[in-house]
Amino acid sequence: MAAYDLEEQEQLANLKAWWNQYGNLVLTVVIAASLIVIALRGWDWYQRNQAAQASVLYQALETAARGNDVAATKNSAGELIEKFGGTSYAQLGALTAAKLFYDTGDLKSARAQLSWVVERGANELRDLARLRLAAVQLDEKAYDEALKTLSAAHGEGFEARYAEMRGDILAVQDRNAEAVVAYQAAIDAIDAQDQAEKESDKQAGASDSRQSIGQKINEAFRESLQQKLDALGEHK
Repeated sequence: MAAYDLEEQEQLANLKAWWNQYGNLVLTVVIAASLIVIALRGWDWYQRNQAAQASVLYQALETAARGNDVAATKNSAGELIEKFGGTSYAQLGALTAAKLFYDTGDLKSARAQLSWVVERGANELRDLARLRLAAVQLDEKAYDEALKTLSAAHGEGFEARYAEMRGDILAVQDRNAEAVVAYQAAIDAIDAQDQAEKESDKQAGASDSRQSIGQKINEAFRESLQQKLDALGEHK
């Protein structure tokens, strides 16, 4: 028993020595880990709370836009950007507001909203904002600026629309040969997308009706582009 007590005392002494040497480090690590967990949970709550508030404000903006209430739309869009600029609702709100401003002839405000999305947006929303910004610049007769906007990298799904817009800008400038090339590039992009969708639908076992809807949409777009080519009188 005495030997056991002696062994136990030795273990306690070793434990105390280890704690004296590493105790502060252990506490630091534990506290740091706890703070990280708390911070992550707090950030997650903060993001959810921000998204919830932004969602309510975006719904108000949508309602105002549908009612053609320019003042209310502008106020809601400004508040979304100021308070919730890091959320996708702010980007969607800016796009929605820009459309109303464009439709009502306020190109300056439309440009401001779209430029913000181009600078702060991500992926498809940024690509869409660039396309719409180019349309605004076309209306402003800022042709070189519009072509520069369209020269930025964008997703493959936007290739046909970007090419069409380039053709529209070039056609207005009477650069018909270049416009023909752009419109043909748009048609080629549609054909490539159509073929990719057919392959994807076939692999997924999609029904013929689903495939035909996609084909009709692409066909309508293709016909519109062909009409533009016909109007130029230089298609082959």
